[in-house]
Amino acid sequence: MFSGISNSMDNLFRLSGAKTRSLSAENPDGAPGRGGAALTGTGELCAAELGQGWKISPSIRLPAGQVTDVGRIDGQGAIGHIWLTLGRVRGRDVWRDVIIRIFWDGCDVPAVEVPAGDFFACGWNEYAPVNSLAVCVNPARGFNCYWTMPFRSGARITFENRNPEDVTLYYQIDYVLTEIPADSAYFCAAFRRSNPTRGGIHTLLEGVKGRGQYVGTYLAWQVNNNGWWGEGEMKFYIDGDGEFPTVCGTGTEDYFGGAYNFDVPGEGYTAFSTPYSGLPQIIRPDGLYRSNTRFGMYRWHITDPVRFTEALKVTIQDLGWRSERRYLVQQSDISSVSYWYQDIPGSGAPRIGTRNELEII
Repeated sequence: MFSGISNSMDNLFRLSGAKTRSLSAENPDGAPGRGGAALTGTGELCAAELGQGWKISPSIRLPAGQVTDVGRIDGQGAIGHIWLTLGRVRGRDVWRDVIIRIFWDGCDVPAVEVPAGDFFACGWNEYAPVNSLAVCVNPARGFNCYWTMPFRSGARITFENRNPEDVTLYYQIDYVLTEIPADSAYFCAAFRRSNPTRGGIHTLLEGVKGRGQYVGTYLAWQVNNNGWWGEGEMKFYIDGDGEFPTVCGTGTEDYFGGAYNFDVPGEGYTAFSTPYSGLPQIIRPDGLYRSNTRFGMYRWHITDPVRFTEALKVTIQDLGWRSERRYLVQQSDISSVSYWYQDIPGSGAPRIGTRNELEII
């Protein structure tokens, strides 16, 4: 079953019948020989003295309050790379207001439904560099995704703009038209938020049925109390596990590849970004309006996917410390993105909340 990153070095010199295609504002339907042929677009005034072929349509407008269909692909193949960046609204990034949805093989239920920033491991409407195999975020605000996304008969990508003003989108979606192996699975991603958590548990994923494998986690975590906040365990309930899961970690920072509070003595919380795990974002209080510490962290299960054959549920405990070395059940603000592959095109995860439920304050 498709496990995610598949562009190994040996693919670079193997000839095949695959056909390279790309969707962008300069070639919205990916047709061969039609890139840069637009006569109108957001750059037409800039190119007025140069004419056709000179960056006439580098971006599109996402109208306020509307869903925009930015790409339809017919046939069999796989998306290999998505790049995009979003314009600011009144000098602010509004990544939580733009929802990415991807549909596979004519299914009406999205396989991917995630706010743009969170999908690319930047969940706080603020830029932070991410240098990993699956996701890269580069200066300034360049979002890149390298998850392989196969489809058998087609794909559709939409962007919903929930902001009251239009948002500018620059994008490029690179894919191939080629025969897909029979055991290839569909890429899925789902967003969840607990604001605050209830009973010390944040559920990242539930309602997923069938056969598949879990390949990644992103968390945007706001701590609402003093002290160390990451004692909670990550738990994977596989194929009908009851009270206790099959996979249970030892602590939040441990799951994300760190240790001992992400605290380098003398330096405090220390950001890092590696191929498989990272804590690329630490937003500290400023003594005025920023009263809480916020973190962004990712963990990709590229070499160690969590496989399931019937169902999967994923949770993390929101756990800190109180006096006398006793655990504290916290009430943090936790948003998450789960990434997985499964054998049916619709994700099965609960749908995304309202704009107010997602808003970052």
